[in-house]
Amino acid sequence: MNVLIYDNEEQIGIAAGNYMCGQVLQKPDSVLGLATGSTPLKPYRQMSELYKKGVIDFSKVTTFNLDEYVDLDINDKNSYHSFMNENLFRHINIPPENIHFLNGNASDLQKECDDYEKKIKAAGGIDIQLLGIGSNGHIAFNEPSDCFQRWSHIVELKESTVMDNSRFFNSPNEVPTRAVTMGIGSIMLAKKILIIALGKKKAYAIKQVLNGNVTPMCPASVLQFHTDVTLMLDRDAASMI
Repeated sequence: MNVLIYDNEEQIGIAAGNYMCGQVLQKPDSVLGLATGSTPLKPYRQMSELYKKGVIDFSKVTTFNLDEYVDLDINDKNSYHSFMNENLFRHINIPPENIHFLNGNASDLQKECDDYEKKIKAAGGIDIQLLGIGSNGHIAFNEPSDCFQRWSHIVELKESTVMDNSRFFNSPNEVPTRAVTMGIGSIMLAKKILIIALGKKKAYAIKQVLNGNVTPMCPASVLQFHTDVTLMLDRDAASMI
C-alpha cells in the first residue's frame, strides 16, 4: 500500500482530485468508481475546477457509484443521486447515459444488484475506485459481519453507520436503515483503489487496514490483498500508524 500523509483536508482534496484526473488523462474512456459522503467533496471540487480550466475532458468517462439508500427518493437532497449531481456531475461533462447508480427503489432489489454487476463487467471493469472509510471499518456500505459479501447486495446498516450519516439529516430517525451497495468482491476487482481518511475517528480503522488481521469485522482490512492501493490521510487519521 502506498501511504501518503498530508497536513490538512485541502491538500488531500487537491491531491486526490489530481489523482482521479490523472487516470482520465492516461485513459480518456476510464471507468471510475465513485463514493459519496463528506470525504470526496474536495476531490470532486478539484476535478470540477480542472474541467473548468480545460485541463481535463470527461466526455468518454463511465462511472459507477458505490451505493444508494433503499426507499429514499432519488430527488431527496440526501440521496446519493442528488449528492453526485450537486457536487460533481452538473459541473463536468460526463454523458448522463454513462452515469450508473444502484436503484434503491427497484421493485426487485436483488435483481437490481445482479444487473449492476453485469453492467460493471460489460463496461470492462472499474479502472480506479475512490473510497472513504467508516469509523467501524466499513467501505461502501459493507458493514462489519461474519463474512465478506462478495457482490452487490442489500444491507442493513449498523447503528454506528446510521449515527455517522445522521449529520446529513435532520435527525437519526430520518436516516434510512437499508441500502444497496457494491460488495467487497466488486471493489477488489477495481484495477486501482484510492482511499481517503480524515480525522481521529478514522485512525483506528486505518490502523486495522494497514496492520491488523484481515477480517470481515473490519471490511476495509481486505484491501491488504489488493495490489494497487493508495491511502491519502490527514495527520489525525494517520495518528495510530
